[in-house]
Amino acid sequence: MSKLIDKMFRKLGAETAERRRELVLQFIKFGFVGLSNTAVAWAVYYFLLWLNDDLYMVGSIAGTIVGITNGFFWNDRFVFKGGENDPGSKLKRLMKTYVSYGGTFLLSTVLLWVEVEFIGVSKAAAPVINLIITTPLNFLINKFWTFRNSKKT
Repeated sequence: MSKLIDKMFRKLGAETAERRRELVLQFIKFGFVGLSNTAVAWAVYYFLLWLNDDLYMVGSIAGTIVGITNGFFWNDRFVFKGGENDPGSKLKRLMKTYVSYGGTFLLSTVLLWVEVEFIGVSKAAAPVINLIITTPLNFLINKFWTFRNSKKT
């Protein structure tokens, strides 16, 4: 198991103990940003629901958009330390953020359907399983694609 973990860290460019610590810390920061994304998305959703029960779909979409924007802001400043600060570079990273989160959202939705309908995983457990899959995947996509040219943590 130790060799597998060592190989994984080497593939991620973390060959020294210091770089491994930095990578783990970066992943933890990414997790905290994800928690804030969820809180922001839910706040928008429930606020619109409070305004009018018929706005639940609008609230879901608006909450997702605002949550992803929140994720971009904090990942750019706190987790991956951004890259170029010109408007074009920021916009490119923002669009990549939407693609990244959108892609893992779609994956999570398909997994949810397969797990519940075909495998028999409970509706309560399936989203948790999906987070275990999509969070590291989203971290890797953001680290190596969205914020690829960003400064090291």
